[in-house]
Amino acid sequence: MSDLDTFKLEGKVAVVVGGTGVLCGVMARGLATAGAKVVLVGRSEEKAKANIDMIAEAGGEAFFEACDASQKSGVESLLANVLEKFGRVDVLVNGAGVNAATPFLEISEEEWDRIYSVNVKSVMFACQVFAKHWLDAGQPGSIINVGSASGVTPLSRVFTYSSTKAAVHNLSKNLAREWAPNNIRVNILVPGFIPAEQNKKVLTEERVGQIMGHTPMDRFGTPDELVGATLLLASDAGAFITGTELVVDGGFNAMTI
Repeated sequence: MSDLDTFKLEGKVAVVVGGTGVLCGVMARGLATAGAKVVLVGRSEEKAKANIDMIAEAGGEAFFEACDASQKSGVESLLANVLEKFGRVDVLVNGAGVNAATPFLEISEEEWDRIYSVNVKSVMFACQVFAKHWLDAGQPGSIINVGSASGVTPLSRVFTYSSTKAAVHNLSKNLAREWAPNNIRVNILVPGFIPAEQNKKVLTEERVGQIMGHTPMDRFGTPDELVGATLLLASDAGAFITGTELVVDGGFNAMTI
């Protein structure tokens, strides 16, 4: 077996929560083209179809499962459906997320709870449900929780989002320590500024200037640039990697002024 073979995922099954979105859709494409059967999890079958078509065009195979991941019963049903269809699951990606730029003094309890429900509760429930399956079965697994540059250092204007991502980072490291003896790896993939549906609304001209002034590569990233990191964390190539924040941000996190 060559070194490159360790990145392959043939015979594996990957579940991508948030796989109907842009970033996780491209991550799912990478998993599929590496050989995994991929389950795209979300609420919109229409959005899923676009990503399923994209994955098929790249030579991969993907399927849609509707699920409200902020409800534990929904995640339990998701796992049951995946096991019934494929008989196994090897990789879990938690990438569902919502954002808001509401000034702090104007954040309502409803908005706060909604963002925490999607960004944190969905991660907690998925980790609980899928890891319990692996633990009960005595099987290894890889969990990739999608974090954020704001989970490392808070970003202005996105108060609730930043705090949810900090929670995801902290939880992921805790779980990595907890399950390492069972060969269940938990890592955080940390995208830098990659324009997507949830953050385009806060990218004003002033904001873009601030970001570029803090990014040594002087550009935004693209979803495709997350694929390599995804495959590293999902595959045997990353077999000794757990509890890490793998940052893909053009150097944003490497500088202050």
